[in-house]
Amino acid sequence: MRFVLPALLAMAVTGCTGASQIDALDLKPSNEVVSSIGTPTPKGKVSDEEVLTALSGGTPVSAARAAKFPEGVLPEEQVAFAPPPGTLAKTHRQTIYRARFSDAKPVPFKGASPKPFEVHGVDVSKYQGDIDWHELRRHGASFAFIKATEGDDHMDVAFEKNWKGAADAGIPRGAYHFYYWCSTAKDQAAWFIRNVPKVEGALPPVIDVEWNAHSRNCRKRPGRTHVLSEMKTFMGILERHYGVKPIIYTAPDFYADNLRGQFSEHSFWLRSVIAHPSQVYPDRDWAFWQYSGTGLSGGVDGHIDLNVFNGTAESWQRWIGKRAL
Repeated sequence: MRFVLPALLAMAVTGCTGASQIDALDLKPSNEVVSSIGTPTPKGKVSDEEVLTALSGGTPVSAARAAKFPEGVLPEEQVAFAPPPGTLAKTHRQTIYRARFSDAKPVPFKGASPKPFEVHGVDVSKYQGDIDWHELRRHGASFAFIKATEGDDHMDVAFEKNWKGAADAGIPRGAYHFYYWCSTAKDQAAWFIRNVPKVEGALPPVIDVEWNAHSRNCRKRPGRTHVLSEMKTFMGILERHYGVKPIIYTAPDFYADNLRGQFSEHSFWLRSVIAHPSQVYPDRDWAFWQYSGTGLSGGVDGHIDLNVFNGTAESWQRWIGKRAL
């Protein structure tokens, strides 16, 4: 234990390209981590205890509120999200399956465990190979973030197949872009737009920002001012094209260096593999928590990244109505 604990603590401040301590423990997520919603048509009958029904209503829960309720599903806040003027909120209905994921390298979480959350999801790239999306959905994938692009010239070879597969299985999905600090925001935004279709009902696009310590092509670590400027440019271009604000995915070390107190108008997707996000990202509201990179699920051979939505099944439906394309 005395040798394992320091390594585990180190994980709380490293991103998806973790440090050597994480490599030694083999607890890092898949090599590259980190958009229409259809009416699901599950294969076969499932028992009542395996299904939750998501209806309109509810809101995402802040990290501060989450910290007060560490052991159970977070209570719903009595706040209503109104659609922007001149728009109509989407009113999809989605069947939510109880998560039946496991973990090849489970760790004891500090604070609240992700297990009680009602809405679980995954993020995938080419490294997951051929995915049985219908089976993945029945195991509890209620949303999926799919790697699309990287830098200004790379597209994930499995993107189109995964994009279609998730849609065919009725899983709400969004595309993410792995940001390179060696090319411009304008070039990277143009590359993403070229490869990711604008589809009604898709989840917002995601910008994955972290330090690329293990990249073979770009290990540049620009200053905070440059980082924030490039992010604003990239996200502004995507927002104008897709009509929604992008989600920001990040890891503890990059967040501490650049993002503390920034972009409060954007939804955050946070990596934290040993503790509740409220302990790693103080005072930061968040929408998604990536809690494992060594998840196991039917429909996928090998490991898969696991996530939860910060709210109930009902507030998930409301979040989609407000945030989806």
